[in-house]
Amino acid sequence: MTFCRIALLYLLCYAAAGAQQLNDSLSLRLSAIRTKYKLSGISVALIRNNTILAVGSAGLADISRSIPVTDSTLYRIASISKTVAATALMQLYEQGKFRLDDDVSSSMGFSLRNPNYPNDAITFRMVLSHTAGIVDGSGYNGFLSATGSNPVPPISSVLLPNGAYYTSDMWLNRKPGTYFTYTNMGFGVVGTLVERISGERFDQYCIKHLFRPLGLGASFNVSDLLNINNLAVLYRTSAGLWVAQADNYKGVQPAPRDLSGYVIGSNGSLFGPQGNLRISAKDLATFMIARMNGGFANGFRILNDSTAQLMNTPVWTYNGTNGDNYYGLFRCWGLGTHITTNTAKGDIVISGKTMAGHPGEAYGLISDAYYDVNKSGIGIVFLTNGRDGSYVFGASSAFYDVEEAVFAASNDFIKSAATAVLERNNIPASRFALMQNYPNPFNPSTTIECTVPKTGRAIVKIFSVIGEEITTLFDGEVQGGVRYTMEFNASKGATAAGVYLMQLENAGNVQRKKIMLLK
Repeated sequence: MTFCRIALLYLLCYAAAGAQQLNDSLSLRLSAIRTKYKLSGISVALIRNNTILAVGSAGLADISRSIPVTDSTLYRIASISKTVAATALMQLYEQGKFRLDDDVSSSMGFSLRNPNYPNDAITFRMVLSHTAGIVDGSGYNGFLSATGSNPVPPISSVLLPNGAYYTSDMWLNRKPGTYFTYTNMGFGVVGTLVERISGERFDQYCIKHLFRPLGLGASFNVSDLLNINNLAVLYRTSAGLWVAQADNYKGVQPAPRDLSGYVIGSNGSLFGPQGNLRISAKDLATFMIARMNGGFANGFRILNDSTAQLMNTPVWTYNGTNGDNYYGLFRCWGLGTHITTNTAKGDIVISGKTMAGHPGEAYGLISDAYYDVNKSGIGIVFLTNGRDGSYVFGASSAFYDVEEAVFAASNDFIKSAATAVLERNNIPASRFALMQNYPNPFNPSTTIECTVPKTGRAIVKIFSVIGEEITTLFDGEVQGGVRYTMEFNASKGATAAGVYLMQLENAGNVQRKKIMLLK
C-alpha cells in the first residue's frame, strides 16, 4: 500500500512538472510577442483534445504597482461576455421557458417593437444574433451612464419612443430579422430577459448556474471578486505614457453597490452582459471547453449537446448587402456566437478551420476566445490589457496584427506540443511502439500512448477501416525514449460506432492498431 501511494504521488508530481514545462514554454513565446507588439500584459490559454493544454503569461497586470500577469490574473474581457450571457439565456430555453421565434415582448413586460416596423415581432433568435435592428444609437451612452447610478432606469426608457433616453437612431430602418448590426444594447435586452424569466439578478444567475458549477472564479460584479489584486488594469497610452482606463482599483476592493431598490428584470444592462465579465484566461478556457464539448466541462453540464450545437449553427450569413460586416470580420453569426468563414483578408483565426467564439475590445483591452466547431478539440483564448500605441490591422485577416501573431503561435504550439507521461516498467520506452489504447472498446474517449527511439517528428492519426482520415491527434516534435499520451474523443460529430485504426508514423516507420468505438 505504501509503495502504491509513493508511485501515485510520483506520477502526479511528474505530470505536474510536465504541465509546468508546457506553461513555461508557452510563456516564453508570449514574452516575445509582448515585446514585439509593445503590450502591457498578455495571457493565453490553449485547448487540445477538449482539455487545457497550456496556460502562459507575460508582462504586467498593474504597471504602477509592478504586479505581473499570472495564471490567476483576471481581465474585464469586453464583448466575449456576450457569449456567456447568451449561454445563460439558452439554459432557460432548454427549460422550455420560451421558443427562439417567440416574441420577446411577452417576457420583457412591454411591447418591444422597431418603430419603423410596428407590426413585426422582435424574437429571441433575432436578439441573440444581432438581427433585431437594435443599435447603439446616440441615446445609448446616456442610458448606460444613468444605469450606473440610482435609481436604475428601466430598459424601456431607451428602447421605447418618448422614453427618457430614447433617440430615433436606437433602431435601424430595416425589417427585423433581415439585417445584421453588431450591438451592445441588444445584449442589455438579453440580460433583462435572463432576469425576467429566471427571477434572479443577472450577475447572481451566472454565478449560480454557470461559474460556480464549473469551478470558475468569475463574475459580472467586480465586488464579488475574491482578490482585487488579481484584476488587470486596462491601459491605453498617451504621449508614450500608460494611462489606466478601467479597473484601476489600486488594491482596494470596491464597496458593493446599494441595489436594495433595484427591481429584478427592469434593466439587465446594470450588470454589463455586453462586456463586464471579469475572468482569467484559464477559467475562460474552461467555459469555452463546455461550449465546444457538448455543454460539459469539469464534471458538470451547463448545456445539452443539442443546445451547444444550436448556438454554433448560423442564423445570419453575410451576402454582401444584408449587414455591417465590421471591416470584414463578421460574416456569420449564430446565437451569441461569432462563426468564422475563412474569407480571405477577413475572419480567419486558423486557416482552414471553422472557429466559433467571440472577440472583444474595450478600454485598451483586446480579447479572443475561439474553438473549432468541427470537433478537433482545439481552442484559443487570448487576453491583453493594453498596447503602447494604436492597434493595427493584420496583413492576412480583419483581426489586428497582434491577434494574428497570437493565433499563429498558438496553432503551432497546439500542433507541436506533446505531453510526456511516466513510462510503464513492463514496456520499454526506447523503441518504436504504438500501445493498445485503453479502454478498448471505448465510449466516448480513449487514451493512446506511443514511444519512438529517437527525437524527431511523430504523427498520430485516426482512420476509418476504409482509409478515410478522421482526425490528426498529434503532429510535431517528440523526444526519443519518452512515452507520450493523447486522448481521442469521439463524443461529438458524425463518428459512428465501429472499428477504427490508430496510426503512428515516425522516421519512415508506420504502425497501426484497431480500436473499437461503442455508442
